[in-house]
Amino acid sequence: MALSIGIVGLPNVGKSTLFTALTSQGGLATDYPFASAEPNVGVIPVPDERLQALADIVHPGRIVAAAVEFVDIAGLAKGANAGGGLGNKFLVSIRESDALIHVVRYFDSGNVPHPEGSVDPERDREILNTELILADIGTLEKAMPRLEKDARRDKANVAKHEIAHRMLAWLSEGNRAADYAFASPEEKALLADLHLISMKKMLYVANISEDEITDTALHPVTLAGEPIIPISAKIEADIVELAAEDPEAAAEFMESMGLVEGGLVRLVREAYQLLGLQSFFTAGEMEVKAWTIPLGTKAPQAAGVIHTDFEKGFIKAETASFADYVEHGGEAGLRTAGKLRLEGKDYVVQDGDVMHFRFNKTK
Repeated sequence: MALSIGIVGLPNVGKSTLFTALTSQGGLATDYPFASAEPNVGVIPVPDERLQALADIVHPGRIVAAAVEFVDIAGLAKGANAGGGLGNKFLVSIRESDALIHVVRYFDSGNVPHPEGSVDPERDREILNTELILADIGTLEKAMPRLEKDARRDKANVAKHEIAHRMLAWLSEGNRAADYAFASPEEKALLADLHLISMKKMLYVANISEDEITDTALHPVTLAGEPIIPISAKIEADIVELAAEDPEAAAEFMESMGLVEGGLVRLVREAYQLLGLQSFFTAGEMEVKAWTIPLGTKAPQAAGVIHTDFEKGFIKAETASFADYVEHGGEAGLRTAGKLRLEGKDYVVQDGDVMHFRFNKTK
């Protein structure tokens, strides 16, 4: 399942430095606006200790983690919704992302100028959100004549026209589409083909200074009521660079900074959870692999993530919880203990399920 999370923010907030640390791919990181005009892309494994626990039982040829694609998107400037700065590229890249990480600058540095002249996280958050909202207003205003025409021609389209009209009013009051209280999932789905960018889930990251990383009392916890993850992109990039040369030295450096785990590990994990995702596993001699599915996915659709033929010919899924699989030492122990279940088409897959699918190859 290809999951794309765009890293967004104003110029000079540390997006590309964070991306470099995340991907270890040397994404362009400079001190002038619009350095990353073309989006950089990197695929990052999702940390999951359960994979190694399964591998210790079945001794596979390889271990394959779930993955998230991160995209370093060009810095936004005021007027992006109208094409200002690199607005068009910025907005196109956002539309292609499944969710967003908004990097907000908290560090102050005379060597790295702020495009607005000062460090003000709440103002910067408001600038970006306003640009997304204005872009969506433009999308809806452009679509309304067509939606009205469709509603007059066919009553089946009336509901879509009405919700689009209400959404336009909501956005015009300065609200994000993601905060609208839809009456039902079906009502929300009516707007799906309009690709409203303020509808996307957003995770906030506070890029703090290197000096502040060791003092948790200085770490921001929320921004305008939203949870925010404090990270020093510079420190994380330094840790990644040092680890490539000397892993032990990197571990010692982290310990000296009081870091139990890297901020990047937490960021990748929370970005994965942001989309309402979970993992199920397959385990065998060839590989132990984590497969990504949305919460609430049923067994046939989970099988389809592996191969479309598995979903088309789905019969049953041999299933065990991760805890049972480890406790009983794998498939043989599960069968002896009666813990290997046969689940059908209506089974909702749970996070950590270890599964083997039975399917009809002739379908």
